[in-house]
Amino acid sequence: MSSQDVPQGAVLAVVHEPVALSPGGPLVLELRGPLGPADAETVAARLAQRHRAFGVALDSHRPGHHTLRLTPPAAGGVAALPADLLADLLAPPPPGGEVLPVTGHQQTLLRAALTPAGTSTGTSTGSTGTSIGGSSDGGGGSVGGGVEQLYWDWSGPLDVARFAAAWQSVVDRECVLRACFEWVAAPRLVLHARAGADIAVCSPAAVTWPQLLRRDRARGFALHRPGLLRLTLLEAEPGGGAGAAPPRVLLTYHPALLDERGVHLLLREFYRAYAAGGSLPGGERRPDLRDHARWLAGQDTTAARQFWARAVPPPRAATRPGRPGGATGQSGPGLLHTRLRAPETFRLRSWAALRGAAESSALHLVWALLLYRAAGVAGPLPVSFGVQLSGRDIALPGAAGIPGLLDSPLPMTVTVDPAAPLADLLHQVRDTLLDLAAYPWASTETIRAWAPRPPAAPGPAPGPAAGPAAGPVAGPAEGPVVGVGPVCGAGGTLVRFDGPLVLPKVLRSELAAQGVHADTPRSAAGATGGPLTLAARHDSAGGLVLGLFHDRAQLADEDAAALHSQCVRLLRALPGYRQAQASVGALLELLARAAVPRMARPVPPAPQHALTVLRPGHPHADVICLVTAPGVPAGSYDLFVRGHRGPEKIVAVHGDGAPGVLPAALEQAPGPGRRLVLCGCGPGGRAAYELAQRTPHAPGMVAAVVMTGIGDAAASASALARGVRSVLTPPP
Repeated sequence: MSSQDVPQGAVLAVVHEPVALSPGGPLVLELRGPLGPADAETVAARLAQRHRAFGVALDSHRPGHHTLRLTPPAAGGVAALPADLLADLLAPPPPGGEVLPVTGHQQTLLRAALTPAGTSTGTSTGSTGTSIGGSSDGGGGSVGGGVEQLYWDWSGPLDVARFAAAWQSVVDRECVLRACFEWVAAPRLVLHARAGADIAVCSPAAVTWPQLLRRDRARGFALHRPGLLRLTLLEAEPGGGAGAAPPRVLLTYHPALLDERGVHLLLREFYRAYAAGGSLPGGERRPDLRDHARWLAGQDTTAARQFWARAVPPPRAATRPGRPGGATGQSGPGLLHTRLRAPETFRLRSWAALRGAAESSALHLVWALLLYRAAGVAGPLPVSFGVQLSGRDIALPGAAGIPGLLDSPLPMTVTVDPAAPLADLLHQVRDTLLDLAAYPWASTETIRAWAPRPPAAPGPAPGPAAGPAAGPVAGPAEGPVVGVGPVCGAGGTLVRFDGPLVLPKVLRSELAAQGVHADTPRSAAGATGGPLTLAARHDSAGGLVLGLFHDRAQLADEDAAALHSQCVRLLRALPGYRQAQASVGALLELLARAAVPRMARPVPPAPQHALTVLRPGHPHADVICLVTAPGVPAGSYDLFVRGHRGPEKIVAVHGDGAPGVLPAALEQAPGPGRRLVLCGCGPGGRAAYELAQRTPHAPGMVAAVVMTGIGDAAASASALARGVRSVLTPPP
């Protein structure tokens, strides 16, 4: 079986039988399909190249069954597989592909996509129709709010074949469009050598525009497959009269892969290709994501650590623009748009410029006032919200032209004092933004790790038999840091000031000569990145357009409209406060009679059961234990439970390392001859392996660990079944 014979989407299963190792003894792993001898040799060679400390030996028994022996370094005494080695084993890169680490803001977005809000990671029986340990999109990806959508009307003649060829040319040139994610052991970005452009054409007789938006959003993305950007072309209405709607293009992308500026860069390349007849000259773009990853890995973080040690949001900072309220009774993303006319925008810009600031600082000032007002306190109070930095004005030549996810939201914290002059608050937000701009590559993940930690509470004095106190633990601690403001994690609001990427004049002229006018894309409601995002941009007429993207489950439409209206009202009034001593409180008086919006209180996650019995099985059979974790391919465990025909009992546990999880599972397998098989798909496999490593090596406790890579639900369940069958005790 060669690489060309491997079924598309097939997933590898790896079986490990944990036994007490002699010092320096090898770790023995069984590889169960879909690898032929040549493919298995390729996997072994890559492991030997990337992990030189380990000795690698391979025995091929037959296609689909190979034995891999990994000998740890003699001096290290390693008895477990490192996470990066496990990732290379379970998810080898495709032929000609490359792997990049996922860090910072991209890691945050990927984690959010794998554990969608409102989706429990708890267990359930396959008969309920709900997913065990994952999201419910059927492809291991995200749905609903996990996509962003841009659209525009096509003005001029449209050649669909040329349209498709131009996008394929962009895909061939830009590695970001051939990328997908892998998260078996650690989040990674996989760059494929080849990928096809995902383009669909719809007729207006078959689907309306609102229906198309809803269906496309619900479709989501399979994050483990390349091509996390797609296009849908809604054809022109029949007849082509003066009142007929022109063709409309819908561009959908995943926010964990691309930011909006990156999408505009790709659009510029598409128009270049379309104007040239459907093909871009030259090879791949450089620099690209690979160069950016190398640049990022080489940064000295000393100054950034020192800055965030003093600039991290305090725990008492106000972060929500609404008073606590009850459930909204609504769901899904919402979007509101308001435009300040060009003269109003000019006055706002002039007011800020006369005080040494940009109009973006005026927007930040107004948002800080709305957060302060919602807190309902008197006197000075720190407020904190996210501001989006492009991440492309860095010391990497050509970074401004790299499409990808380079921007990052960073927490801006300022103190609002009603008695202070407005100019002081304006200068405060301006100076804070300048400080943040020195570290655009930072993220809430790294800030949380760098934040100062409060001193530990004194514990009981050690007894006579206790050893010396343990030293500090290296590396960032898991979970939120006590004493760090909430905007340093999830749930803070975000303010973006987007600068549109204007097509070069020469390119616009080339398109115009062919009768094509490149319309400016507009945003549809998509992923908000939190409770709400306020996005500002200039339109072609010079006006300032404000878009409020909100999660309707947290901010109802009525409250979102009130908040948006109050924001616009303050912006329009701001240029009227020309006096040097005009105070913050005087501007807030404009909203004295307006109701403060309400936001739903955060709902704590439902408690998770340590163990759930999914199928009772035969009293004398082995026990199969499915280990759940965020990112398990959705529906894979359900399919496995429904498809398993053996007598074994099947249980599920959470692979979060909680005390008592594994003992509870082991109690399900009492009696002579009964064994426990720990198994999991994707990150569930790694969690199963780690649980087995923490188990005392008592004979017969854990018979084997079955781990699989990441695929869709059917392929993952099939791989899991293949590995489990190879280790079950034959029925008597």
